[in-house]
Amino acid sequence: MRELGLDAPRVVVVESHAVGANWLGIGGWTDGSHRLGTSPEKDIGFPYRSSVVRGHNHRINEKMLGFSWISFLIEHGNYAEWIDRGRPNPQHHRWAGYLQWVAHKIELDLVIGTATAATLDGDRWDVTVESADGTTTQLDADGLMITGPGASGSALSRHPRILSIAEFWDLAGRRELPTALQAAVIGGGETAGSALNELARHDAMTISVISPTATLYSRGESYFENAMFSDPAKWSALSVDQRRDVIRRTDRGVFSIRVLDSLLGDDRIYHLQGRVTGAHSRGDLVELTLHNDSQLEQTHAFDLVVDATGGQPLWFLDLLTPDAVDALELAVGWPTSQEQIESSIGYDLAVQGLTPKLFLPNLAGVAQGPGFPNLSSLGLLSDRVLRSPRLRAASAASADQRHHFVQRGTAENRGDR
Repeated sequence: MRELGLDAPRVVVVESHAVGANWLGIGGWTDGSHRLGTSPEKDIGFPYRSSVVRGHNHRINEKMLGFSWISFLIEHGNYAEWIDRGRPNPQHHRWAGYLQWVAHKIELDLVIGTATAATLDGDRWDVTVESADGTTTQLDADGLMITGPGASGSALSRHPRILSIAEFWDLAGRRELPTALQAAVIGGGETAGSALNELARHDAMTISVISPTATLYSRGESYFENAMFSDPAKWSALSVDQRRDVIRRTDRGVFSIRVLDSLLGDDRIYHLQGRVTGAHSRGDLVELTLHNDSQLEQTHAFDLVVDATGGQPLWFLDLLTPDAVDALELAVGWPTSQEQIESSIGYDLAVQGLTPKLFLPNLAGVAQGPGFPNLSSLGLLSDRVLRSPRLRAASAASADQRHHFVQRGTAENRGDR
């Protein structure tokens, strides 16, 4: 947009490790060797249907094609090979490489560090970033975007035989996963699917997948489901229950068809229905208590448990200072819940009634469309944010001094489709 002479805010990205780190072993959500659950053609600019500035959208789409997955392959001489191999989904580390290529081409304004606090300063955000050497930097911004699933280091209980997803991938990457005869993976989504896919490569007599659903569901991948992600024009006509049903069937708590196909022939894998309500030691084993509404509680013993229940949607609340939390509560209601925040997300993917803007695309699925929390409509996500009147006005007034700050951005979302 700036190259075309259009108003565009300065974007500063804060990353703890590197661009695309959640697709690398250092991010704690993968070892980088498993394959992306979404077609890579759903890239930075997808669906290439910009509507951000009337009269200029065609030129914006053409410019964005220069940062596409196809352009990345062509520049590296891999396009023909990728086509001839049947357009395979890339490994996670390859996708991170694509994101880093984009960042390099656009000369991304990148700050390496961890955002530790976000506070309100009048009509601006004041964000504290701490680097690895302990030094701090203050960033001020007209808008704050928070993405990503949060940390992956927590597990349901502290026990040497219970691994968080970060611990699991760390050990898997170092080829040091402990031997297990009876293993369990807790979770029914893509985080659990990737862990299960890895665990199936190791020796175990049985591998149980524990989730509250009646069975393991595959992700809907027909045109009709995918169209909901690429074009949410019909989304507002659905009831909230219908929207949640679409998300549940196509994105949350489902395995990709590719993962399920790879596991079909493995007779060691079983599904156990229930929510884990307790974990206790029994000798060298871990005993898990499973609760079902229509059944008596059950207990099962394992010698290795992987907690792959995924990220915490409201992890970012710990980042906000008390004044920022108070402002959020005034905007969405108290006590603040995930459902309240989800219903408050407006067309521009920001919390309605909160100034300055707080963009939360990870929680925009219910209100605005299922493609915004994942890798299914990144170009449309950008359009929505950049159409925010406040950001456009700020960029026009003082492009060199006003910032739009993004925490853990660049499509780094482990809830990938």
